[in-house]
Amino acid sequence: MRKILKIEERFYRVLMFLSTTFIGTALFVILFSILRTGLPHLSWEMLSEIPHGGYYFGKSGGIFNAIVGSVYLSLGSSLIAFLVGLPIAMFINIHLIRHTKFVAVIRFLLDLLWGVPSIVYGAFGFTIMVFFGMRTSLMAGIITVSLFILPIIVRAMDEVLRNVPKGLLESAKSLGSTNSEIAYVVYFKQCLPGIITAWLLAFGRAIGDAASILFTTGYTDYVPHALNEPAATLPLAIFFQLSSPIPEVRERAYAASAILIFIVLTVSVVSRILSCKYNKNKINF
Repeated sequence: MRKILKIEERFYRVLMFLSTTFIGTALFVILFSILRTGLPHLSWEMLSEIPHGGYYFGKSGGIFNAIVGSVYLSLGSSLIAFLVGLPIAMFINIHLIRHTKFVAVIRFLLDLLWGVPSIVYGAFGFTIMVFFGMRTSLMAGIITVSLFILPIIVRAMDEVLRNVPKGLLESAKSLGSTNSEIAYVVYFKQCLPGIITAWLLAFGRAIGDAASILFTTGYTDYVPHALNEPAATLPLAIFFQLSSPIPEVRERAYAASAILIFIVLTVSVVSRILSCKYNKNKINF
């Protein structure tokens, strides 16, 4: 019996090692191929200038408009999702803590919404635009992406709040604190690093998605100065440049991909650092 258990343990250990190696190798190959092609074509001109006439035919200019548009879109949508999602997560874990079945249904529905493809959110946002007679704009993109990342940020904050010791809730109630005070004074302070991590994860998802904004944000060669103006984004800039038959333009797409990878990796590293800090500073009862 012990020999069978040892064989089984070795088998799963080898299987996990092979799976981890495969995933790590695939990630390394993707990053290496993009950075090897993109970094030589990355320049200050590309980072600081908007596209000039004929940029997508190999002429001068840059993607500053797409970088700024992506930052505007991601910051706006993640801020709205945070302001809407934080009360939802607090309500689930404090006000509904005794209604376990109802909370399980809510989490199941949020997981379903998390799994819906982003193109579906884009089509839904486009339907709303048509109904209200809106044009493609930065505001339309922000609203659509907010709906897309809302389940993500709610479930991420929900998991953080679930790890708060129940003794903290009972101690706060024994001192006469209301549910709102417990939520936004006790829990928020205790879970602040984890909440910031959830926000950063949603921000990273928002800045890298293209399908949800394909029909709503539009595209322009200029930096948007108002919410009702169309905006360019890095994912769409990469898509349009890769569609070009000109090799130089396609190489610029890899440079834009390197910029996007750098932003997403930076956000991911910061979120992991904050997550580790949260786990170290967690109060245990």
